[in-house]
Amino acid sequence: MKPQRSTQPAILFDLDGTLVDTVYQHVIAWSTALKVAGIVLPDWKIHRRVGMSGKSMLQQLFREQLFAEKGPGKRKVNIDALEKKHDAVFTRISRNIRVLPGSRELLRYLSRAGVRWAIATTGNKKQTKRLLQNFTIPANTVIATGDDVEKAKPSPDVFVLAADRLGVPIENCIATGDSVWDMLAAARRRALGVGILAGGYSKDELEQSGAFRVYADPADMLLHIEDLGIAGK
Repeated sequence: MKPQRSTQPAILFDLDGTLVDTVYQHVIAWSTALKVAGIVLPDWKIHRRVGMSGKSMLQQLFREQLFAEKGPGKRKVNIDALEKKHDAVFTRISRNIRVLPGSRELLRYLSRAGVRWAIATTGNKKQTKRLLQNFTIPANTVIATGDDVEKAKPSPDVFVLAADRLGVPIENCIATGDSVWDMLAAARRRALGVGILAGGYSKDELEQSGAFRVYADPADMLLHIEDLGIAGK
């Protein structure tokens, strides 16, 4: 039976660290790309910025590290080349991606319940397409990526684009992500932020960044779906 169109809020899902367990592969990929370019940074500094756009993350890291070491203007860095190297390493080390517990079940439940949902990720189209092969999703699923917007997270643009494509006001959307950057992006356009702990940020950090609720993983979110104004089973 075809599900009835819902008047319930729509849900916008980040992908890395929210539906698939890829955050630490991104840390390794960025660390490797930087080391190849002769730049050695502590991995924890990279981890704390996963979820930002690659350009924003690198610019911030370089301001911190290179200014302290060399002073401004002493080293030229090809950010586009670093992003390409990151993508190549990430593809190589993430061939067997683990879907986070409950991800498939949550998306299936929302579809059956007539709740509109979309993917809204900082990742590029190629990576996103590959990661979504781990799911069986409808052909008409709305997918917005970092390639579709001028500014990726913590800019709200990718969430806004996904909401527009769904035909739902952003204020009536629940933006679900694993990082403080997701929560900040949601708050900037008055979407309801919901945090997932699988990305490595703490409950306190996500709540302080604007999360209304924080769940361990998508399975935990589905168990408590009524918290979000969505009818449960």
